[in-house]
Amino acid sequence: MGTKQSKDFATDEQKEVRKNAGQEESLSSADRIRKHATTRFGYSTLSLARRGLTEAPEELWELTELEKVNLSLNCLRGLSPTVGALQNLVVLNLWGNQLTSLPPEMGQLKRLRVLFAYRNRLSEVPEELSACTRLEVLSLANNQIAGLPNSLVSMSNLKKLNLSHNRLSHIPTCVYAMKSLVFLHLACNQLENIADQIQALVDLKILIVEGNCIHSLPKTLCFLTSLELLNVDFNDIQNVPAEMYLLKKLEKLACHPLDKGLHIMHNPLLKPIKEVLEGGLSALYSYLKSA
Repeated sequence: MGTKQSKDFATDEQKEVRKNAGQEESLSSADRIRKHATTRFGYSTLSLARRGLTEAPEELWELTELEKVNLSLNCLRGLSPTVGALQNLVVLNLWGNQLTSLPPEMGQLKRLRVLFAYRNRLSEVPEELSACTRLEVLSLANNQIAGLPNSLVSMSNLKKLNLSHNRLSHIPTCVYAMKSLVFLHLACNQLENIADQIQALVDLKILIVEGNCIHSLPKTLCFLTSLELLNVDFNDIQNVPAEMYLLKKLEKLACHPLDKGLHIMHNPLLKPIKEVLEGGLSALYSYLKSA
């Protein structure tokens, strides 16, 4: 009797396998991809990360309900213009690919709030990206970007911008119009100065410009009284503005890269600034006030 039950069970199992296989064959390609989508924190999410993809499956762009798409750590060399069909997209993760450009149709993603495109081979950013006016986080680090289009002045909601490890010789003019910025990362470029317009970024809390060729800091930088972290390490700075004591939220001289405070020691500082700094940031501020 046990043998008969085993046979019956095996037969039922085979029928179920055939049934599922038949259902799989009847699904469209888009539906097969849709099966891998999940709902996380209330968002329709699909991850195709680490799949060795040289191009995204064309059926992906049919899944217009998607709100978060992760295509990171693949081998993508381009992105289809039909990406613009994902009208509900809130987060698009493209980091760690081989993208040399972004399609103009990116501007059709009106609901996009987060775009990660770092560690690619981008040399420019499409002007049409300016239409993504809800964008709050934009990371273009580790690319080959030498400038940004002026059209990006429309990104008034952008809070975090990472342009580190690129080929910028000056801070793009449009950045000074992004008045909601609280985080600006420009390390390891070819910057020689910071323009006076930096004072427009009144909400800025973190400014990182280490590893550039900056010779001096503008007085207007000292009007950014919300700054909690200012990293100007590994530049060519010899002196500091007399008004630097206004930056009261920089509470200490910082050493560890993640520490808040002022990072400035790795510069060819002249006397007496270098000597005064041995007493810490409070000693510097006292000296500047009395000078």
